[in-house]
Parts: sequence; C-alpha cells; structure tokens
Amino acid sequence: MSLHAQPVAVNVSELDLRRNGDMVELNVGLQFELPGPVLDALHKGLPVIFVAEVEIVRERWYWLDKRVASAQRQMRLVYQPLTRRWRLSIGSGPGRPGEAGAALGQTFDSLDEALALIRRFVGWRVAEFAALEAGSTHRLDFRFRLDTAQLPRPLQIGTLGESDWVLAASASRRLQPESLK
Repeated sequence: MSLHAQPVAVNVSELDLRRNGDMVELNVGLQFELPGPVLDALHKGLPVIFVAEVEIVRERWYWLDKRVASAQRQMRLVYQPLTRRWRLSIGSGPGRPGEAGAALGQTFDSLDEALALIRRFVGWRVAEFAALEAGSTHRLDFRFRLDTAQLPRPLQIGTLGESDWVLAASASRRLQPESLK
C-alpha cells in the first residue's frame, strides 16, 4: 500500500429516474474496479460493505430545501473460502421511522458476477410519486461509497489515510415530477 496512491475512480455512467405506477424507481450504472488492498481483504474472507444512498429534495428559494424522500441500500460482499463462492447480501435501510428494512442474499461463482450486481441498480424504488409536488423543481442526490466504518477495528485503523480504500461517487440531477415517464 502506498500513501501516494490515487483514490479509486468511480464513475456514474447512468442515472435514470422513472415513474412506475405510484412509485418512483431509479436505475443506476456504476463503473469501477476494486483496488488491490480491498481485493486482498476480500480473498482473506473479510466482508466489505458498499452503501448507496438516494435523497430527493424539493428546492425552495425562500427557505432550506425540503427532503421529500430518501432510500439506502447496503451491499455486503464476502468470499467464502471453504466453498470458493462469493456471497452478496443486499439490504435496504429503513425508509420511514418504524419501518424495517429488507435483505436478500445470493451466492456467485465469481467475483465479477457479484460485482455486476453492485455496479448496476435496476428498478430501485426510492420514493412514492405522491411525495413529489407538481410544478416544483426537485433534486435527486445519489451517493455510493465503500463503508470502511464497518470493517474490523484493526483494519479501520490501518485504512486511515489510505486512498486505496476511498471508493466513492456522487451525482445529482434536477427533475420535474411531470417529466417522469
């Protein structure tokens, strides 16, 4: 590991918002490669957690922007040396107070297959259409990151100042509720 390494580039290649009935769904495409230290940790059986967050705010010129919806998705990737398989657990964080999140687990034969699911979100329900106010401008803020705070404590300390462990991207898009298909 080098202290002079460049942060890993994560590109948001697609950010598409659509209406599906009474829900607003997000399609996201990401492009990135895992750096060597992250791959080493994975091959040693350590879980690595990626977090994607979405926030939709209604822009207001007279006051602070109003948050109308938010969603979070955690993806826990771990290599299982005994079976030589990759396990990806995808959990959605609570959308509203008192609402529990859901989780889905899947196993893969290769790391590339598991990363394909992390790099592409299709039909992610991020808001109810009724939460968007007609005639108002809204902004969608998308953030994606590698969550080093959930690594084992000794590894957290070792990653401080290491740009090899900085894997993050963000993108924003303005939208009008009437423009959603």
